[in-house]
Amino acid sequence: MSTNIDEFKKLVDAEEFFIFFNLPYDPKFVNVNRLHILKKFSQFMSQIDDSQPHLNEQERLEKYCLALQQAYQVFIESTPHEQKLFKVFNDKPKNVVTLTEITSD
Repeated sequence: MSTNIDEFKKLVDAEEFFIFFNLPYDPKFVNVNRLHILKKFSQFMSQIDDSQPHLNEQERLEKYCLALQQAYQVFIESTPHEQKLFKVFNDKPKNVVTLTEITSD
């Protein structure tokens, strides 16, 4: 991998990360799931940074590459709703009564 951490830090779009790491991806899939993939990728990077602070730049980028692949795979095998990465998936709507809340007295 002939990339460096400074180049990595300039990346913004999901597609840029895949291109940076030279990873194959389905543009249509990424377009629909980009925020979820990036959020999961960010979580994985934080875990790497927290658990392995001793990594050199190249080792860190290699781990990040694997983390991006893993984040992408999570949403191939699961849905954003199942992953519940964003608050909107965890909040119960205030104007909804579920069937389990209805009792017959």
